Amino acid sequence: MIKKTFAFTILILLCGLTTATSTVKEIILDEFKNGLSDLWKTKSFQGETKYQVDNEGESYFLTATSQSSASGLYYKIDYSPEEYPILSWSWKIEQTIKKGDARTKEGDDYAARIYVVFPNFLFWKTKALNYVWANKIEKEQFIPNAFTGNAMMIAVESGSTNVGSWVSERRNIVEDYKKAFGSLPPDVGSIAIMTDTDNTKESARAYYGPIKILSE
Repeated sequence: MIKKTFAFTILILLCGLTTATSTVKEIILDEFKNGLSDLWKTKSFQGETKYQVDNEGESYFLTATSQSSASGLYYKIDYSPEEYPILSWSWKIEQTIKKGDARTKEGDDYAARIYVVFPNFLFWKTKALNYVWANKIEKEQFIPNAFTGNAMMIAVESGSTNVGSWVSERRNIVEDYKKAFGSLPPDVGSIAIMTDTDNTKESARAYYGPIKILSE
């Protein structure tokens, strides 16, 4: 079984050449209005998290349901974070993971997470920012992944305060990368979504709105 905690490395090995141009200010990966775009690809690490497009009126979103499973969706895109430093999205969860704890390998599960992957020709130097709805660590805390320091877990939300509510997020990935790794980031190679509960054997459901890449 491939460890899902090395997902950032595996995802980048699958990255292609979908390239952002510098002439637009906003790139929307998928509005979900026509179902799930074919540009999203699936990678399974333990069982299958179910992903499906749902809507509430004119609002379309991706629903992720995990039962002791870990599989993700990744979107291949190549762009400069200096040109497009902002990542924005909205999400909602139904509950956090009771046994989830970013500080331990056994607790490396999250109701919702979004990866930004920065590839390197030497795959062991590939790095990732992993924006998570944390279970126990404090909001805005940066902590290395329990398995590898090349993936930094960033608690964008934490605990149950906003459970059941849509929350809009906006992150400067250049500033987050510098804080996480002490240098300017290379080009982005992919963005991924994953809801996973394989380590804790719990269940989770999350909802993801359109993910946007912005120049400002």
